[in-house]
Amino acid sequence: MSTYKPLPKSVTIQESTVDGLGLFSTQFIKTGTVLGTSHIRDSRFENGFIRTPLGGFVNHSEEPNCHFGLVKGNFPIAKEGELMQLIVIKDIEKGEELFSKYWLYKI
Repeated sequence: MSTYKPLPKSVTIQESTVDGLGLFSTQFIKTGTVLGTSHIRDSRFENGFIRTPLGGFVNHSEEPNCHFGLVKGNFPIAKEGELMQLIVIKDIEKGEELFSKYWLYKI
């Protein structure tokens, strides 16, 4: 059984360069890295998902280095489409802020 961790060791929360707080890398993160679960489907919340700390501190950019992707296929703890993960789509250097292009929320 896996243990839930709110943030992977490769990121931390700091004051954002854009707005409020944001996620920043603590080490180099390679393209294709799945950082973890960012959202969990729950109809009681706006847009049908609740954000985890990983999903709650990523700021929006039109030039993102990460992407929110729905989990597909069989997954031991959830059905297809019930979890969203944060996936790195461009190499991220140590100290760089993580950004995603929001598609679930109005900005």
